[in-house]
Amino acid sequence: MYKNLVQLDTTDKYDIIIIGAGLTGMALAYYLRNSGKRILIIEGRNRIGGRILTRDNTNEAPQEMGATWLSRQHSSLINLLQELGIQTFPQVLSDHAIYEPISTSPPQLVQLPRNNEPSYRIEGGTFSIIGKLKTLISDTDIHLNEKANSIQGHENYIAVHSDKGSYLADKVVSTLPPYLLGKNIEVSPALPHSVMDIMNKTHTWMGESIKVSLSYAEPFWREKNLSGTIYSNIGPITEMYDHSDYEDKLFSIMGFVNNSYYSISKEERLQMILKQLSKYYGEITHNYINYEEKVWRNDVMTYATYDDHLLPHQNNGHKIYQQSYLSGRLYIAGAETSSAHPGYMDGAVISAIYVSKNLINSGKTSEE
Repeated sequence: MYKNLVQLDTTDKYDIIIIGAGLTGMALAYYLRNSGKRILIIEGRNRIGGRILTRDNTNEAPQEMGATWLSRQHSSLINLLQELGIQTFPQVLSDHAIYEPISTSPPQLVQLPRNNEPSYRIEGGTFSIIGKLKTLISDTDIHLNEKANSIQGHENYIAVHSDKGSYLADKVVSTLPPYLLGKNIEVSPALPHSVMDIMNKTHTWMGESIKVSLSYAEPFWREKNLSGTIYSNIGPITEMYDHSDYEDKLFSIMGFVNNSYYSISKEERLQMILKQLSKYYGEITHNYINYEEKVWRNDVMTYATYDDHLLPHQNNGHKIYQQSYLSGRLYIAGAETSSAHPGYMDGAVISAIYVSKNLINSGKTSEE
């Protein structure tokens, strides 16, 4: 492979190659937009956004199949939204929630405690961030449907080999979940064993999640002292929330299904969900306009089977991700790598800010 590499024209190379067009990758290109650097983003999916995935159907509220909520603590994300001119609105929660503690007891309507730290959603759907970023990084080359397979460090450059070609750069930033970077991309010279060990034990946010939503003509869950907020220990729905649009004119409910149901068909999941909702609201739940779902575990760009059992957020924000590797030419970025709020959208933005500063300042971090 080295012989093939040196035959490439090393004078025609990128300054920075970013692997992954999710929030970190797109935000990183945005923060570098005035740096004068030539940038390439390589994305294995046929779309940009990564784990931000908004299904936006005509005459339906935007349905978030991926990242959805933020809080007032997520200051880096909020600052980015303000720069982009994107508004937020509070997540609707009633004073009550439907709660199912055990299968032998009927569902209960319970009082919710006062929420002093409300969650917020993004007007027009979370993908609004990605769409706006794309318009502002128009000079950035973005290759979709192209999977990076290997990264090779050399004395004067670093190379990325994909399933469609080879590219040279001064710096490479992987924004893939660290676990997938370790499993799917060969790095040469090899990363230290201590780094590989942590990457192989870093949980991927959203990886096991199943998100579902149903759109309706009217928000019947707000009637008769009921609630669109559901918590169930029985399932298949474990949590569900009112997911109507910010103008409150298009109505839906969205939530999570127990991840043990990943292997059954979409129709089977739907029928189980309708059966559960019918217990709370009656047969009106069958009058849905549209059903959407995303089984992230079945998305090879997000999930790979773990070698060992990992806890949620395990090793997210680990200090190894604040280092550069391959003589300062390789950075490991992404939501899971952030030193603050790792595994959330705010963490993805913080990671992009951190790496962009290092790249602009010629990569001052030291190799472990």
